[in-house]
Amino acid sequence: MLNKQIHVSLNLNVRGLTESATLAINNQSNQLIRQGKHVYRLGLGQSPFPVPEVVQKALRQNSHQKDYLPVQGLQTLREAVARYHSKYDGTHFNPGSVLIGPGSKELMFLLQICYYGELVIPTPCWVSYSPQAQIVGRQVVSIPTSFENEWRLQPESLRQLCEQDPGRPRLVILNYPGNPEGGTYSQQTLEEIAEVAREYDIIILSDEIYGKLSHSGEHISIARYYPEGTIVSSGLSKWCGAGGWRLGTFTFPESLKWLQNVMAAVASETYTSTSAPIQYAAVRAFEGGIAIERYLAHSRRILARLGEWAALRLRDIGARVVSPKGAFYLFPDFTPIADKFIKNQILTSSELCRRVLDETGVAFLPGKAFGRPDEELTVRIAYVDFDGARALAASEQIPLDQDIGPDFIKFYCHNTKAGIELLCDWVDSL
Repeated sequence: MLNKQIHVSLNLNVRGLTESATLAINNQSNQLIRQGKHVYRLGLGQSPFPVPEVVQKALRQNSHQKDYLPVQGLQTLREAVARYHSKYDGTHFNPGSVLIGPGSKELMFLLQICYYGELVIPTPCWVSYSPQAQIVGRQVVSIPTSFENEWRLQPESLRQLCEQDPGRPRLVILNYPGNPEGGTYSQQTLEEIAEVAREYDIIILSDEIYGKLSHSGEHISIARYYPEGTIVSSGLSKWCGAGGWRLGTFTFPESLKWLQNVMAAVASETYTSTSAPIQYAAVRAFEGGIAIERYLAHSRRILARLGEWAALRLRDIGARVVSPKGAFYLFPDFTPIADKFIKNQILTSSELCRRVLDETGVAFLPGKAFGRPDEELTVRIAYVDFDGARALAASEQIPLDQDIGPDFIKFYCHNTKAGIELLCDWVDSL
């Protein structure tokens, strides 16, 4: 009787809500490992690289910091974040425009609580955008993208949506380099999206958490072309390898200062402030310097080489794959070889992932988790199952102007390589 009462009393917005797909696959992988099975962990998108030593040192030096910090964030950190965006993104924010939170994920949730507009998400997209909107009862409109357009939002698609109701307030999320596909945007496309956004007074949340992991080392923020309406999201989890530290940043234009203030007020009544030692250490991370630049250059080189190898290998078996341009993800589409799967009663991306995990130990996620139709046979592969510290140390012995070559992938990214080979062999065996 009590269980029934608890169920009935649930907020309608959270009924049917399940654990985040990325966290669920990580838990499932851990459970299989505890059972003695070997798992190739290509599901959770966690950086394989250690936190840079200079940033670890800063955390040790500030472990004594215990005071509650301002809800907006440590002033010296806000100054460092503003300088960081100015230096790397060519934007012009001041420290007062920066809000620090316990992970960019938490800040995104607060934004959806505070902003009343329609949420527009290109798909495929990160797994938590839509569930967060569901929790707060926000209307979500998905704009499907395609392999032919490298899974990128097209300006004309956004314009067509806005033309249906020009006066509707909208929040559009762009994520690039992207999760789940590792793609990015050209300068021309960003300028054209900015033009549409300006015409229809759209707020853009530009999720640039992987910005420093653009494989070319060149990342362009849309805030350059639409500064008055863009909130830039960043943090430490991906480029700094510090996912578990839980520190995210939002940077607001002056025209959205009211929204920043409202979010800070809600933050003061929820998480109060972000961990003090982490904030002090983050100052060192955002200050950058030679050590961090070398760390990033080697990280990008490894990820670019591994991602390109994996894309080529998957194409060999008939999948459609866009070569990643940043981050550490692939989003292969197995639709061209769907007949193979249909003959084996595999009709959905969810069933495909389940069968592969059961039969090979390779864990990855279905396209359904990222907003795609389950029957599409798309999946996300996070190519991060290798010892990042060991790979970095090896890369540092090779000049940056040289290709690290296939042998590097074989010896230093073995588990990822073996997992993708197993997947490809399994498909070939069908």
